[in-house]
Amino acid sequence: MNDTENYNPDELIPIPTDRRLGFWTKLGGGALTFAILIHVIVLLIGAIWIFQIIREPEKKIDFMPGGGGGGGARGVETKVQQKKRAQITPNTNVKRVFAEGAASSYQIPDPGDQFGEMAKLSSLTGGGMTGGLGGTGTGKGFGSGSGSGMGDGKGIGKLFGLIPETMGKRCSPQDRAQRLKDNGGTPACEEAVLKGLRWLKANQKPDGSWGDANQVAMTGLALLAYFGHCETPPSSEEFGESCLKGITYLVDVGMKNNGKLGAEQSAQPFCYEHGIGTYALAEAATFYKDIKDPRLEVPNLMEITKKAGQFIIDNQSESGAWAYGYAKTGGDSSVVGWQVQALKACDHTGLKFRGMQSAIKKSHAFLATCQAENGGYGYNGPTSAAPPYFTLTGVGMLCHQMWDKGKGSNMTKAAKYILENSTFDFKTGANLYAHYYESQAMMQRGGSDWKKYNELFRDQLLNNQETDGSWNNPPGSPHVPNKVMATCLGTLMLEVYYRFLSTGGGPVGGKKRFDI
Repeated sequence: MNDTENYNPDELIPIPTDRRLGFWTKLGGGALTFAILIHVIVLLIGAIWIFQIIREPEKKIDFMPGGGGGGGARGVETKVQQKKRAQITPNTNVKRVFAEGAASSYQIPDPGDQFGEMAKLSSLTGGGMTGGLGGTGTGKGFGSGSGSGMGDGKGIGKLFGLIPETMGKRCSPQDRAQRLKDNGGTPACEEAVLKGLRWLKANQKPDGSWGDANQVAMTGLALLAYFGHCETPPSSEEFGESCLKGITYLVDVGMKNNGKLGAEQSAQPFCYEHGIGTYALAEAATFYKDIKDPRLEVPNLMEITKKAGQFIIDNQSESGAWAYGYAKTGGDSSVVGWQVQALKACDHTGLKFRGMQSAIKKSHAFLATCQAENGGYGYNGPTSAAPPYFTLTGVGMLCHQMWDKGKGSNMTKAAKYILENSTFDFKTGANLYAHYYESQAMMQRGGSDWKKYNELFRDQLLNNQETDGSWNNPPGSPHVPNKVMATCLGTLMLEVYYRFLSTGGGPVGGKKRFDI
């Protein structure tokens, strides 16, 4: 039989039942899906390539005034500002080194016309009451002698956002003016501060220091006056260069002496020099700690600040005080004042210090032994080192207030003693060293205590500032050795309205705590 004759197609090829095609299938969905997947993959690869290769240009932080054009006064100004910027900007290739005996690799710009004339200072010496940095006399101080010597909110403007919040109020002109008004200051106070700062700028040494002797202490005080008005290298067009040179000078001293801030470490004033220098560097470090731009960094600042602060803690006397030469025995409240201020500033840097709280606790225990029944604080016991007035009462108060110990009967007695006994007459007698502390302590007391004290000192300072912006050393303050120190103390006293703030940032009289 022929096979083809018996062939039945139905037995070999099944006939489909009712099969309906979907819309996506009719459009060729399978091929279309595959094409879409291919395109998505290509787009993803392209996007990754774009983000990796095409980057946003680096943003350059600029704190000098802008300018444009190639001609005219504005163009000349721009070129001058660019030259200044190049001089004060650290080399990005500077190697950060920190080793015993090493010298800082940070270079100070050569002084030129843009820095103004650096007038030389004549050393003004005086007798030595206790508690000062004075020259020849009965007190121990800077010079030859043998007695005791020596903010919340945010600022505005270029780089102010980088400044720690605790210092913000002093950095905003608007907030500063409000604090000045709320706390009993006047516009004349702000004018006097600027005049004082301009005198300091004009009388800075070419190496960045101030003064003809004890330059570390004088430089530290000048820097503290700058910082009290938020004049820092990143943010201040007028004082930034001067401030940078001063910071660099102190860092270089520390680099040469393994963290010790004083050229003559065996001399009596070394404990004052190191304490004041550490205080200034710690405030500088607090301003700088949030700045990440390497062009604005100060090499070795953090390292020297940490070593300097730790040196203070490690060399506290067995009595709980600090002594001349950082001896392990003895000590006095005048030296304690600068060490405690320095440690408070160190505490705000965010750096780690071994034994900080223990050192402060022991210092408060020592100060308790120095307070007399009348509320005054003595030199190294409950008797005045310069009868009849206890010139170190403000020291005792401030050292407690800075560490949240500003309340209690001992502080009330101290404030009462100051109000009843302190005098301020620039012509007949005014102890600027004592009033540097008292102005801060009474400001933190607030209320009627501050109001009365403010009336005592404010106009006396304002009315006796020299026309060039400086202050002379008044009678009754022989332990202030020169015009540099007198000008620094006068400026710091008039910055008290906004330099240290309460936690609430409001008018004086509320809960107080130091923010520096």
